[in-house]
Amino acid sequence: MSSVVIATVPIHGHVMPLLAVARHLVERGDRVRFITGARFADVVRSTGAQHVPLPVEADFDDRQDWAEVYPERAGRKGARAIAFDIENVFLRPIRAQHDAVLAAHAAEPADVVLTDPAFAGGAILLGHPVGVRPPLVVCGVIPLTIASRDTAPYGMGLTPLRGPLGLLRNAVLNAVADRTVARGGQRLADAAAREVHGRPLGHPVLDWPRHAEAIVQLTVPEFEYPRSDAPETLHFVGPVSAAPGSPVPLPPWWDELDGARPVVHVTQGTIANRDYRQIIAPTLQALAEQDVLVVVSTGGRPLEGLPDLPANARAAEFLPYDELLPRTTAFVTNGGYGGVQQALRHGVPVVTSGGREDKPEVGGRIAWSGVGIRLRSETPSAKAVGAAVSAVLHDPRYRARAQAIAGSIARSGGVDRLVEIMDGLSTASTTGPGAHA
Repeated sequence: MSSVVIATVPIHGHVMPLLAVARHLVERGDRVRFITGARFADVVRSTGAQHVPLPVEADFDDRQDWAEVYPERAGRKGARAIAFDIENVFLRPIRAQHDAVLAAHAAEPADVVLTDPAFAGGAILLGHPVGVRPPLVVCGVIPLTIASRDTAPYGMGLTPLRGPLGLLRNAVLNAVADRTVARGGQRLADAAAREVHGRPLGHPVLDWPRHAEAIVQLTVPEFEYPRSDAPETLHFVGPVSAAPGSPVPLPPWWDELDGARPVVHVTQGTIANRDYRQIIAPTLQALAEQDVLVVVSTGGRPLEGLPDLPANARAAEFLPYDELLPRTTAFVTNGGYGGVQQALRHGVPVVTSGGREDKPEVGGRIAWSGVGIRLRSETPSAKAVGAAVSAVLHDPRYRARAQAIAGSIARSGGVDRLVEIMDGLSTASTTGPGAHA
């Protein structure tokens, strides 16, 4: 039996994939402690894991209105918006996150720690040798953040450009990003590292997963930009299925998903789902007269807040993806990474709008991989959405690419491969130099 600590920022899309991992580990007999926000306590316990609350200074409710909490965030887009979030949401609690993991390890030694890339306390933890802290496995629940000569800076949403011109573009943009949008966050990380270790971090804070014992990306290589300088510790295992917590009840209209007409599923996820003008409203308008069934998920928001539904639309707060997506012909989204991975697991082509957080990077990978169409606007017109949906429904190339990735996902190993990697590191840490007693 292994002792495992899972530590994530308190954001739904970061917590949910690792709940599935927690359940798998508990079922095989491991001791699992899950450090995350207070609002996830019940769903963590439903997996059989022990919930360990984040310190107050590292906890927040991802459902809050960010415009009210951070009014200065308004108007920021792309890399500037990501830089603001990294500094103000993810890096300010970096010391508290570090302390929470070390306290759990001191109370009961852990064999391995699984984190998400946004849990920046991992960057400070890596300054300790294995033994003082357990090996770290970074589970990629968002697009890969590590810097590369082959990619533009994270957050810009730029797809790879081949050849010498691409290398030059990336070098210039990475240098500019280091001196501008990343500077404030780097100062915070370096200050925390000095407090703990007496020295600055020594590398870009967004690049911290490169220095972990393993990066396990929850997708397949066909959906991630190639990096000739990627570390040998990078693994692709495909998405993990959502953890079955409280069962999602089927809505009364479920029998209409009988294959009589194509199903277009549209969602804005669980965070950026307050303003339905982003993608839900234009999709409803664009497809109102089409011979399709539009299925809306509000991500937990009350249905009363939706625009008026046309005759060919149905809605629910939550829907069981393992049952919905096999019946879905096209997936329309504002770019949540987890939802896109689940759509691709079932070979469903994707239309995505623009957005903030990691969404420009998700959209870039959708366009680059050929599995769908990226609309660069955060609030695309109904005309643009309608044209994109028509294209993925009628051009077989998008479905062919999505189905090819589905085949790769089926062969990727999923949570079993993740656990295999984790077990290898756990064994090495308990038998090698510096192993804890």
